[in-house]
Amino acid sequence: MFVRCFLGCFLLVGGLVGGEVQAGSPSSKPAQSSASLATFTAKRAERFVKLSLHCTDREFPYKLGQVLGGVKDLLSPRTLHPAFYGCFDWHSAVHGHWSMVRLLKLFPQMPSAKAIRNRLHEHFTYENIRQEAAFFQSKFHHTFERPYGWGWFLRLVGEVHTWKHPEAKKWRANLRPLETLLVKRTFQYLKRLSVPVRAGTHASTAYALVHIYDYAKATNHRPLMQAIAQASLRFYGEDRACPTAYEPSGEDFISPCLVEADLMRRILPQKRYTPWLSNFLPKLDSPAFVSVRNPPEIRDKKDYKIGHLIGLSLQRAGAMQGIASSLSSKDPRRKQLLSFAQRHLRSALGQMFASGYGGSHWLASFAIYTLTRVGVKHDS
Repeated sequence: MFVRCFLGCFLLVGGLVGGEVQAGSPSSKPAQSSASLATFTAKRAERFVKLSLHCTDREFPYKLGQVLGGVKDLLSPRTLHPAFYGCFDWHSAVHGHWSMVRLLKLFPQMPSAKAIRNRLHEHFTYENIRQEAAFFQSKFHHTFERPYGWGWFLRLVGEVHTWKHPEAKKWRANLRPLETLLVKRTFQYLKRLSVPVRAGTHASTAYALVHIYDYAKATNHRPLMQAIAQASLRFYGEDRACPTAYEPSGEDFISPCLVEADLMRRILPQKRYTPWLSNFLPKLDSPAFVSVRNPPEIRDKKDYKIGHLIGLSLQRAGAMQGIASSLSSKDPRRKQLLSFAQRHLRSALGQMFASGYGGSHWLASFAIYTLTRVGVKHDS
């Protein structure tokens, strides 16, 4: 019954892909134009958000991903992570909560609004978040969920920070114990990290910094913005000729080349970014870019790792939208990138609900990120 509830959205994929909800970075107010909401409506948003509602309270199956310091650590997910015990793993639970906040902000009257508010009220208590922070403070868990989970948690905080809902102020305050800890650790990590991790999976440095930079911008945390900018220039400022022909690896859900370009557009002004991008990416119509401009083949959608490639198309689409928005309207790459983004989005939306729980527990967040144009600059 749950699956049937969502299959209808893909009969409407053309409308979803063709339209845009003008949502900027977490610090910007989403534009409520009639054209955008006519294509991504509350009814359609409902189909996506129910994926998160379905899993944020589903404790099993669950992948803990922790270091066991002793028998005392053999506890249930709900006991270890009272706020984020669902959606198969900690980070997916975090961005599942972000999805609910994001869509409720855009569509406060959506049918699931009450259920979402109740879920957030249950999970975002001060005691729950204090206990989550305590878990990270264990000597065995200083690197737990670094950097992917850190990035998504801070994006969640940034989303709540800019929410005008009456209860959001309380939830925002309750999130502070873990927020404060992870911000501090981000500063420390950036100082210690000599070279970035250029993976196409959870370890990606650039992907985490995209989220954390947007959080810092939303909360006006200028020292953190400056630290990320300095680290990004140190890591990526002199990069040239990204090997796009080698993408993707078989279990990627992040494009190493596109995510770096998506981060650097946040760091560099357009005058510097345009030549940097020209040196970094090959010509978009060249053979070297063919494996990036086309969605990957996915032979087993229900395999938890191979199914990552569905998410790769969603991440690529979001990155392409963002990169395009940072280029001059006269730059031919802008139109090319938007065309490629639509191609990837159609491919992913046409496959994600055939992926079983291995995909449904996380793919909605990636789809919502792209469909609501997170971080995309407003069209001029």
